[in-house]
Amino acid sequence: MSAIHTTGHRDARDRARAPGTFGRLVQDGWALVFGEVRHTRLRPTRHAFRYPAFHLRVPVDRLPSDGCGSALFGVNRPGLLSFHEADHGTGGRALAFIRGLLAEAGVRAEGAVWLHTFPRVLGYTFKPVSFWHCHDADGRLAAVVAEVNNTFGERHCYLLAHADGTPLRAGEELRAHKVFHVSPFCAVEGAYRFRFLSNGRRSVARIDLDDAHGPLLVTSLSGELHPLRAQAALRALLLHPAFTVMVILRIHWHALKLWLKRVPFHRKPAPPEGFVTRASK
Repeated sequence: MSAIHTTGHRDARDRARAPGTFGRLVQDGWALVFGEVRHTRLRPTRHAFRYPAFHLRVPVDRLPSDGCGSALFGVNRPGLLSFHEADHGTGGRALAFIRGLLAEAGVRAEGAVWLHTFPRVLGYTFKPVSFWHCHDADGRLAAVVAEVNNTFGERHCYLLAHADGTPLRAGEELRAHKVFHVSPFCAVEGAYRFRFLSNGRRSVARIDLDDAHGPLLVTSLSGELHPLRAQAALRALLLHPAFTVMVILRIHWHALKLWLKRVPFHRKPAPPEGFVTRASK
């Protein structure tokens, strides 16, 4: 009886010392990135905007298998803010998806995987682009996968990695042919130029689009990283209470502006046959 009594007290003390939802997430490296989105169209008429924004940095290789959460933030569970693996890849387990994509492409990236993406806010999200940062066993950046969604419910991935397995350098320019329809005001042609910078405190993703006449679009998503504590989650909700709804509303608002400016309109083509497009040199 004494042994059982002692074990019960020890289990209670262990539960008391165990971190709560946010303590667990901070330990695993979850972060909120507060910054801004910038977008500039250069031709045939200049059109630019910038908005304050925030997004998640998710440690994909350390996702809790059973989910976790609270009313404020949930992982594969409802919350005022939440992350759901079903919103990415092919809708299954995120780590299995990205490991499978890289293995099929012959990219060795067995190390940490960080996903930069918009969360669900009040249960809703639209993710124009998310970035999977995939590292090798030595901690070097082996590949970045840009996962793009359009407003027609379609998804496509651009795999940015060197064919010879050389790690990606900070700020290195990576190119991929545009094959996926995003905006009716841009034809499916030309090439993207990607650049990524991160120093552990600040993250920058730059995507520019060139067509046959030169630079057409200049865009970026940047911000400062803050550990995903309750205070950071509350800050995100207070500053951006309807953030992901506003993402989709702003997309349509600026589409209307471009239409009024008589920017040429392109009908949506069929999606590409393959789910992944590899970077070109």
